[in-house]
Amino acid sequence: MSTPTEQILSITQLTRRIKSLLEGELGVVWLSGEISNWKRAASGHAYFTLKDENAQIDAVMFKGKLSRLKFEPEMGLEVLAQGQISVYERRGNYQIIINDMQPKGVGALQLAFEKLKKKLAAEGLFDELHKQSLPMLPKRIGVVTSPTGAAIRDILNVLTRRFGSIHVIIHPARVQGDGAAAEIVAGIRALDDWGVDVMIVGRGGGSLEDLWPFNEEIVVRAIYEARTPIISAVGHEVDFSLSDFAADLRAPTPSAAAELVVKEQAALGEQVERLRTRLGQGLERHLTTVRHRLRLAQGSFVFQRPEELVRQRRQTSDEYRMRLEDGMGDQVHDARTRLDRAVRAMALLSPTNQLDRTKERFARLQQRLHAAGRDVAEDQRNRLRPLVAQLDAFSPLAILSRGYAVGWKEPEHTLIRTSEDVQVNDKVYVRFGTGAIRATVDHIEEKVDG
Repeated sequence: MSTPTEQILSITQLTRRIKSLLEGELGVVWLSGEISNWKRAASGHAYFTLKDENAQIDAVMFKGKLSRLKFEPEMGLEVLAQGQISVYERRGNYQIIINDMQPKGVGALQLAFEKLKKKLAAEGLFDELHKQSLPMLPKRIGVVTSPTGAAIRDILNVLTRRFGSIHVIIHPARVQGDGAAAEIVAGIRALDDWGVDVMIVGRGGGSLEDLWPFNEEIVVRAIYEARTPIISAVGHEVDFSLSDFAADLRAPTPSAAAELVVKEQAALGEQVERLRTRLGQGLERHLTTVRHRLRLAQGSFVFQRPEELVRQRRQTSDEYRMRLEDGMGDQVHDARTRLDRAVRAMALLSPTNQLDRTKERFARLQQRLHAAGRDVAEDQRNRLRPLVAQLDAFSPLAILSRGYAVGWKEPEHTLIRTSEDVQVNDKVYVRFGTGAIRATVDHIEEKVDG
């Protein structure tokens, strides 16, 4: 066997030369393909295959790069991947070490937006039942935004123009870039603990990347958990963020948020004046009704001649009482007459049997007499009760006992019907349901609220 004159390579040397050639010749490339055989190791690195209709290549994405993806890779997903072509020496397989990856046809941020929106909606963070109404006239307004951006200037300009004396507390926060979401969350929680009446969280418009902090899960949950009503004012009218869905109210711009949170001072004054006018008209109608009812009451028989009503009822009561007494007297007289006859008959008829029968008849008559007397008395009482009740119902004293009073001017003893019937220093006599007072007028009110 002849000795080869060419250089003899080990498998390792050959593999490394192939690796060097591939990495030097191809370097970093972009590939389009479908994810297959997706696996994530315990170390956090991902191993999978990228394939198309006719070929496939092994791929690996290490934990650090994987954590920066804005979407969750999954089996069957079409992606665009950027990475370094290399060789895995242990098996001699060529592979691509991926540095970046995004869904094909849909931006990674947009895909992450839709997936997080679906997740948070399923948890109920966007439910209308959780949303609070804004206070009508807040005293302290909290704002979480950049202190140097156009949004804060727009908000302050609108608030100053509409209600210059309102108190605004600004919590500065970055509104884009790394760390912005954490600062926005800190601002929301600080103002919530501070106790503002309403809060505006937002910024001006921008790209999806610029607005991304307001799509971060920690920001959405902070808005949902806040006790203070929050207006989300992120971007322009066509832009939506996940913060918009979680907030109690969404405004298309920061200026619109400021207009929603406070009403114009002049418009509020006009509304108060309209309510004052309506209140005055309502009170006037009520007073007119009360005066009419008072005039009707003053013209009634009860107030004009109350003693006559009592006198007539007393007379009727006496009449019924006398009729009752007369009826009882007639019954007693008849019974006594029959008793006398029986006594005389007993005296005339001496046999013992007749005497016994007479005694029995006498006992029965006596029972009937007592029963008849009770019945008559009860019947008269029953007839008298409703009349007494009517007498009490129409009694002026019963009316006065319910909290009313009637007054006379002294010494003329003329009835006081209105405040115009008396003057300051006049002496008056006021009768209540129980007792009366004598007083001197020291002040007269022409009108009193109903």
